[in-house]
Formats: sequence, structure tokens, C-alpha cells
Amino acid sequence: MGRAKGLIMASGGALLWGVSGTVAQHLFQQVHIPAAWLVTLRLIISGAVFLLLCLRREGSKVWRIWQDGRFLGKMLIFGLLGMLGVQFTYFASIEAGNAAIATLLQYLAPLFILLYTVIWKKTRLFAMDFIGAFLALAGTYLLLTGGDPSQLTVSLRGFIWGIMSGISLAFYTLYSGPLLKNYSIQVIMGWGMLIGGAGMNLIHPVWSVPAINWSPSIIGSILFVVLLGTLAAFYLYIGSLRYIEPHEASLLSCTEPISAIISSVLWLSVPFNYFQILGSGLIVLMTVMVSIKSAKRSEPSAQETSFL
Repeated sequence: MGRAKGLIMASGGALLWGVSGTVAQHLFQQVHIPAAWLVTLRLIISGAVFLLLCLRREGSKVWRIWQDGRFLGKMLIFGLLGMLGVQFTYFASIEAGNAAIATLLQYLAPLFILLYTVIWKKTRLFAMDFIGAFLALAGTYLLLTGGDPSQLTVSLRGFIWGIMSGISLAFYTLYSGPLLKNYSIQVIMGWGMLIGGAGMNLIHPVWSVPAINWSPSIIGSILFVVLLGTLAAFYLYIGSLRYIEPHEASLLSCTEPISAIISSVLWLSVPFNYFQILGSGLIVLMTVMVSIKSAKRSEPSAQETSFL
């Protein structure tokens, strides 16, 4: 029963992440809420609630990281460049394109991690690495062209933000390793969100409420992104690690791009042809291969610490 609970929690968290991207697209493109404002609100509220839950469970350990000179600067960098970098570039890609493609472009993070390990760590490449890289590149080509190389299925701006989102997730994943070895995932995520939200608040204050015609549906959509698509999704996914292995949770995280595609097509009528479906499948397959490969290693992998 515990294992079944973990599988459901991991799938549910990833599902909420994917659907929240589609809800965010609706807010950006149809309601005209700025992505920067929603990112600020999302991170501040989720980070504060996360830390309150951590305070109840871990007590004074929540504050210990600020007394540790070894990790003080690292925590600030993680919050501003890691957490905020991932969240803002992802939402900016959705704002300029659509949630389905933005999510899949972010899932190219393992490719960028591979490039980092090859160039800076001089890691030896294996056949699986070449196959994974080919799948990622071929999938991205089909996803962005829809089989017609003369045109892009999303704007260039949306594509660039999406690639930056993948790079940010790669940095976020690699940089969080030392922090996660010394502090709990909940503490690192909570402080990362709050630091990222505070940094974004300097650029787009949360109290600068968008001048729109507010309605219960709009408020409900914002609450869905903030509470269900962020707080509940993180809680479910992280909580699943008490019952299943990290690589199993990462395999189930593939529910995120699938749910983003389905909800975008059915709700927002985003066009998605057979070539794009094939490209999406190749990217998801690449992610599955990375997860399977990580299961054979003892150290934390890209997917073990990839909390979106």
C-alpha cells in the first residue's frame, strides 16, 4: 500500500505541474496577467507555506542554514539563479508560446547536464548518451517545426525562453546537489522559493496587482497555479520519495509534459500535429532513459533533484 501511495503521489504531483502550466497560459494570453507578477506571487506564497510546514516538522533546523557560512552564499545563488531562473524562464516561455512546448523544452535539461559533464567534468560518453542526445535533438526539431522546416510552431521568443528554461533547470539540478546532502529537500525548496520570490519582487512587486476585470474564475485559476500547481505538486512529489525510489518518481514525472499537452489541446485548442506528437514522444523517451540510467548510479542524478 505504501508503494502504491508513492506512485499515486508522484504521478499526481507531476499531473498538477503540467495542468498548472496550461492554466498559466490561459492567464497570460487570455486574461493578460503578467508572467513576472504570477511568478512573484507563486514563489512567495508557496515558499512561506512550505517553510511553515517545515518549521512545524523540523523546528529550529529550518533556520540553521543561515548560520552556516559554507552554504549561506550557495543558498542565495540557488534561490535567485536556480529556483527563480527555472520558474521565470518557464513561465516566460509559456507566455510567449504555449505550455505544452514550454514544458517539453524544459525537459531538455538532461541534455544540457550531459554537455556540462562532458565539457567540464571530462565524463566519458557511452552509447546510451549518444542515443539520448539524438532523441532530444530530433524530438525538439519535430516539436518546433511540426515537420515543416520552413516555419516554427512557436515564436522565436518562446523557443529561446524555453531553451533558457532547460538550461536553468540543468543549473538548478546540478547546483542543488551539495545543499541537498546537508539539508532536507523541504528546507531547501522552501527557502529557495522564498528567496526567488523576494528577488522577483524587486522587479515586479506582488502588490502591483494587474489592472484587469477580476472574476471568481480568474481568482480560482491563480489559486490553482499557486496552491495546487506549486505547493500541492511539490508536496506530493517530494512526499512520494518516502515510499518509492527517486528514479521511479522521476519516471512518473513524465506525466507532466503529457498532461500539459492534453490539457492545452483540449482546453485551449492548441494545435498539435502528428510530427509534434512524435517529437514529444522522443523527448519523453529521452527522459525515461536518463531516469533508468540514474537508477544504476549511487549519487543524486539530474532527475532525482528535478523539482519544478
